[in-house]
Order: sequence, then C-alpha cells, then structure tokens
Amino acid sequence: MNDVAYWKNVPVRVWEFAIGGYQVMKKWLSYRELKLLGRALTKDEVRYVSEMARRIAAILLLEPALDENYAKVKQSTFAWKP
Repeated sequence: MNDVAYWKNVPVRVWEFAIGGYQVMKKWLSYRELKLLGRALTKDEVRYVSEMARRIAAILLLEPALDENYAKVKQSTFAWKP
C-alpha cells in the first residue's frame, strides 16, 4: 500500500496465481492505484485484498482434489458421435 502499511506473508503461489495470464491480486490492485483513482484505498478495499488472498489460498489447497475430480469426470464422459 505504502511505506508504512503493506501486505506481508502472502504466499508466493497466492500472489502469483493467474487467470487468463494475469496475476489476480496484482491486476486488482493495479486498477486501484492512487494515481488512477485519485484517492487511497478504502478500508473495505484493503479488507477485500486480504479476503481475496484467503480465497485464492483455499482454491490452491483444493487444487489436488479438483484435478483428481476432473480426471475422473474426463474418463467417464460419453463419446458423442455426430
């Protein structure tokens, strides 16, 4: 945020989590830079960043189970013939 307030202990995998080639947290924060908005982040926006980090961490923790489920579904699909 600035020289005094900042986020720390955000796991690297959470910070680097990307969708469509964009780091989710970095992109979200880039749209809220002081020079773009003309104001500092609100308390709600600051809180949201922490919530976003927790949600991304949860997704990453679920990743092995989600991958396993996808593999099972993929093996069980019906081969459609036109």
